Amino acid sequence: MLIQRWMMLPALVPAVASYAQDGYRGAPPPGMRLEAIDDPTLGMTAFSVVVPATWHFAGAMIQGTSCSAIAFPVFRATSPDGLTVLERLPRMDWTWQEGPGAQPTRDVNHDCLPLEEYLPVQEFLKKISQMMGVEYVGDDPVPAADLDKIQQTFQQNKAANAAKYRANGMQPPDERREDGRAFVRYSNGSFTMKGLMTASTYCSAANHRRPPGFSGPPYRAYQCTATVRYIHAPEAQLDAAVKMLEPAGAKQEDAWTQAWSARLQQQTQQNIRMINQMGQTAMANSQAQFQASQAQQAASHQQFMQSQATNQRMHEQFLSTMQRGTDMSRARANQAMQARSTSTSNIVDYALNQQTVRDPNTGATNKVSSAYNYTWVDNTGKVGYQTSDGLANPNGVLPGTWTRQEVVNGDGTPK
Repeated sequence: MLIQRWMMLPALVPAVASYAQDGYRGAPPPGMRLEAIDDPTLGMTAFSVVVPATWHFAGAMIQGTSCSAIAFPVFRATSPDGLTVLERLPRMDWTWQEGPGAQPTRDVNHDCLPLEEYLPVQEFLKKISQMMGVEYVGDDPVPAADLDKIQQTFQQNKAANAAKYRANGMQPPDERREDGRAFVRYSNGSFTMKGLMTASTYCSAANHRRPPGFSGPPYRAYQCTATVRYIHAPEAQLDAAVKMLEPAGAKQEDAWTQAWSARLQQQTQQNIRMINQMGQTAMANSQAQFQASQAQQAASHQQFMQSQATNQRMHEQFLSTMQRGTDMSRARANQAMQARSTSTSNIVDYALNQQTVRDPNTGATNKVSSAYNYTWVDNTGKVGYQTSDGLANPNGVLPGTWTRQEVVNGDGTPK
């Protein structure tokens, strides 16, 4: 009976993945477009992402962690000027155990957060801000109506999940969800950037016993996951960006959820058959059957590792794409800042009837009258001569050695 109950567990797991989603339902609204994040191991679209039509997009599926095997999406959408960004950060998982049969989890869950407690969502956002090196400005309360709607959907999913457990004679886990938002701030060159982080945390707790025979010491196992949506832009533009990006985000595809669940169910059934075969082998003391079982287990393990390797390659490719996107965004931001600086300095020169010239030998710049086309400076760097005659040369006519200056932009950059 215990083995039969195990078979039910994979069918319940994907419900957790659907608890934290964002994104527009239906066709993209005007000004938006649809992007797909594919699951290469199943060869189908796992998440559909709505982003502004003219924005740059990069996204991928990432393999699950040792705390939660469910794969998850990450993506980044960037405005054409590179200053406004919408991100779905990698999911964060953590687990711990309590009770006589509890075992430490930090030593084995190296790819999970080093937490062993429930963390209120606002406290979680403060920790994420510290991890990302940004200033936590303060909480941004989620409207009560939105929270009520989120909790209503969550409670419906929770009830459906519990019914499946009870139908198979099992005690459903305790489940909870929290949602919160917070403002953060950081600097990007001369820009003061502000961000809005929206987090959803899901935690479950279930009672278990250690082997042998599942009659060993009891313990309580806790599992938590958290997803973060992050919008950041120049401080004065954040409110408009948040409003414009309301319909943007990722939606989990039902067909992928069903296919993922079916594959996990199949893998679990294979494991159960191997366990049964191993038990029969032990009772019959048949070495041949044991070797066959081991071979089947190795094949199953190889299939699993191939799936993990594919996801890992996607993960590495995504990180590379994200880094290139970050470098490009920074370059575009620097170019935009430089262009604005150059334009402003030229306007100032024009208003003051002056121009900026640079000594080609020393690189020194000076502000001189714009009434003349040519400017010469002597070797002291303190005496100047201006003329509109391109053939005029003070060398040999006036004392000292003279160098013709180059006309540059008001901020000293070449024209």
